Amino acid sequence: MKNTKHFLHRRTFLAGLAAGVALPSVLGISGGKAFAQAATPVAGGTVTTVGWPGPTYLNAAITTAGPESFLSPKFFDGLCGYDFGMIPKPALAVSWETSEDGLKTTFKLRDGVKWHDGQPFTAKDVAFTFMQVIKVHHGRGRSLFADLQTVETPDDLTAVFVFGRPAPAMMKALDGRESPILPAHIYEGTNILENPANTKPIGTGAYKLTSYERGANVVMEKNPEYWDTGKPYLDQLIIQYVQDPATRSAMFESGQCDIVYLNFLPPLDILRLAKEPGFEMDQRGYETSASSQQMDFNLEREHFKDKRVRQAIAHALDLNWINENIWHGFGKPGASPLHHEQKEFYTTEGVPSYPFDFKKAEALLDEAGYPRGANGVRFEMMIDPTPYGDESLTVGEYMREQLRQIGITAKLRSEDYAVFIKRCWTERDFDVCIYTAAMGADPTIGVQRFYWSKNIKKGVAFSNGSTYSNPEVDALLEASQVELDPVKRKEQFVKFQQLVMADLPTLPICETTRATIAHKKVKDYTVDALGGALGNMANCWVEA
Repeated sequence: MKNTKHFLHRRTFLAGLAAGVALPSVLGISGGKAFAQAATPVAGGTVTTVGWPGPTYLNAAITTAGPESFLSPKFFDGLCGYDFGMIPKPALAVSWETSEDGLKTTFKLRDGVKWHDGQPFTAKDVAFTFMQVIKVHHGRGRSLFADLQTVETPDDLTAVFVFGRPAPAMMKALDGRESPILPAHIYEGTNILENPANTKPIGTGAYKLTSYERGANVVMEKNPEYWDTGKPYLDQLIIQYVQDPATRSAMFESGQCDIVYLNFLPPLDILRLAKEPGFEMDQRGYETSASSQQMDFNLEREHFKDKRVRQAIAHALDLNWINENIWHGFGKPGASPLHHEQKEFYTTEGVPSYPFDFKKAEALLDEAGYPRGANGVRFEMMIDPTPYGDESLTVGEYMREQLRQIGITAKLRSEDYAVFIKRCWTERDFDVCIYTAAMGADPTIGVQRFYWSKNIKKGVAFSNGSTYSNPEVDALLEASQVELDPVKRKEQFVKFQQLVMADLPTLPICETTRATIAHKKVKDYTVDALGGALGNMANCWVEA
């Protein structure tokens, strides 16, 4: 009877969402990139893309939010780029060498690079960025660079990173999205978070800001003095922010927009359009941003201090159904705090799981001291989904109906992106919040921030919002930050996964995969591990 009730509920929920559409295999469509690319790029032209929501800043050094992560690499370079397979390649650094003990890495910097205002780029900018910005204000950088003691600058073109303990994950986090280099002469001696350059960026990147209309669009123009001679090929890059997903699809299909990254069209539209002539889909270019949809429980709320309540809610959700009907196969049901693409460390062996089971959920709530009242209700709660994309809101709607069936009355609150960020990570005025976040190319880069007690810091978005604190977990995370033996490091992350899935301060919902959909006239938008979404789009060009 339990399964029948769930099936009827799902059918009601799916009304109007194209239930029953036969979906092709996502991987079957994308495969490897088999598209023919012309040999010689053509300079000139404009490429337009769409997304939602718009950014608060235009600088990813001070936030890990998605809108900024897309924009920042176009304005700012990192020390490195990454070829497929996360192989570092030169960007602002032309070479690097790490000492045998892992405590020093020396970067030789590119000569002749200029900031957008004409000032020279030097090692001072690198030192300032990492010591005063990344390790202080960046949600992931605070843990990754916690043991960075200093950045020595023996000359203008040498930066020596000195660590108190090794940082084995560092070389996977030096691109223009993860660690964008900022101009010291613009930021030094100012309030970093309130500096006007956060919305009027002065970088070394391939594009310069033309205009920014908050919530509407960002327009960029090519940087004619970019260090990578001849690039970027495009004259202009435009990002339009459009809230309605159906409108985004219509704009793309009608040619008002040329390319869409990060699954910003409804999944069914991506799958449909990928089969039509004139369009193509590519799932490469997201290696630095293996992303998961997850839900934080606010452990300061009385109901959620008892892990049996958290576990009960997990049992009330059918993650397989969410993956199939909301993400439409663009991912896998959440099974770990890590992402399945973090293959070196990911495991489900010995990791607690919470299969869909209403009876188990009800029993746990009874045990925790939350019986149904005379009206059948155990307690009330609020669900805060991020307004980034559409999936979190849809999961919230599904979750509300599921919780009703186990006696929890849930309300859904949808609000502006900036308000959502402030509510959850500054005011901590939420019960549960649902969002999609980058797990990074390494767990120390992307996962640690959600579970490390030292990352409970108000005002730092996408940090430890649940306020979870477990000394054993802290010790494992801190050990894995510095462990150079890959076997020992994997053992640490296996134990970490087992512990936090038992405590469940955060529920993994879907380990997502990303897609880019483009008109075939747009060329070379994915040429390395960063793609166009997370890279600089300097290689992108438009066929006449």
